[in-house]
Amino acid sequence: MGSGTSKKKGAIDMGDTGYNEKDWEAYRWCVRNNIAIGPKAMSNTRWYVVIKNQDKTVQSPESYEKKVIWQKIFEYCKYYYEKNKHRE
Repeated sequence: MGSGTSKKKGAIDMGDTGYNEKDWEAYRWCVRNNIAIGPKAMSNTRWYVVIKNQDKTVQSPESYEKKVIWQKIFEYCKYYYEKNKHRE
């Protein structure tokens, strides 16, 4: 029986999300306001950012590697948070 800490064969590594409280505050605000922002796989090593806001879904024109994908997701979260937080 294994320890559960080793990577599974074929597992995809999306990198570390980070733990910046401001990033997570913006992310939680988006979730509470029905704005879904997350990764969509292009391959095992690159992802697009997909944003679903009400009935509209858009995808980033560029794809990002694991070192950048979470930064981009949080950038979009912060954009929507800063633009709309006064409407609560």
